[in-house]
Amino acid sequence: MLIDRAVIYVRSGKGGDGCLSFRREKYVPKGGPDGGDGGKGGDVVLVGDESLNTLLPLTPRPHYRAVNGRPGMGKSMHGADGADRVVKVPLGTLVYDKDSGELLAEIVEPGQRVVAAAGGRGGFGNEHFKSATNQTPRQHTEGEPWTERTLRLELKLIADVGLIGKPNAGKSTMLRAVTHASPKVADYPFTTLSAHLGTAELGDDRRLVIADIPGLIEGAAAGAGLGHDFLRHVERTKVLVHLLDVCPSDGSEPAENYAAVRAELAEYSTALGRKPEIVVLNKIDLLEEDRRADAVGRLEARLHLPGDRAVLPASGATRAGTAELLEVCWRIVGRATSAGWSTRSGS
Repeated sequence: MLIDRAVIYVRSGKGGDGCLSFRREKYVPKGGPDGGDGGKGGDVVLVGDESLNTLLPLTPRPHYRAVNGRPGMGKSMHGADGADRVVKVPLGTLVYDKDSGELLAEIVEPGQRVVAAAGGRGGFGNEHFKSATNQTPRQHTEGEPWTERTLRLELKLIADVGLIGKPNAGKSTMLRAVTHASPKVADYPFTTLSAHLGTAELGDDRRLVIADIPGLIEGAAAGAGLGHDFLRHVERTKVLVHLLDVCPSDGSEPAENYAAVRAELAEYSTALGRKPEIVVLNKIDLLEEDRRADAVGRLEARLHLPGDRAVLPASGATRAGTAELLEVCWRIVGRATSAGWSTRSGS
């Protein structure tokens, strides 16, 4: 199950207090100050983990606290630092301060570490204040207090390929056909209410991460329907596979549905509108074999695609054309990666 939003509460550790102490030993009647410093409080650290693809593990346990630093002691002994609290999050996580709305960090690299709440520094013991003119200092300081904040986490999937299209265009069926993912499939619109990820194996150690994105309706860029729940997941993909139902149940035309989806992409983000795209006439098995080539040709003529692009016929139900589709995706993803196509900016 993909959970792409979570609210967590983090609190760092308090710094340990400095110690007020004087050396007291036999035959040492005038021992000097020997109060040690307090230890630093632990940090709460968010770490990118590529094995995760959902924020679900964070939802049942929203509170994360680091350990306080230990106080200093006599004999110039410094207190131990508090242990950090490490919180693993999936790649593509945006970290916001819930109260101010400020974007604090964007975690996109495996092992990337972000300090969400810094631990307090330890206080100084009185040994820290000794000098030639102050040989018996009684000053010592307390450790700095902890830092606590409420964080809002949002996940933008990092995938090579994003499946887009109108509701009931066959995206979930296509994801099932080319990966081991098992999203819900049904013959009514909006079957998919959240994004799903799957990995397609092409052989020769080649693989593509594919995201099935919830269906789009007019006005999504302004928040209608699933709105930004759809569009924000598309931003990080390297290539879009635009699925068009060959026989839409609502009687609409595939070319009209294509234009509607493209308009929403362009309105949401000009960079998103420029992403590489593969147009697929899906559910081609619903047509007789002698009618399929004609249907593809008519759609290409209406879409006015560039000369180097063609509409690919395919069927998620019968897996017809899926192998060719994956190979085309692989070539485009390779070109996008070589050109430095940024998953971080979504451009």
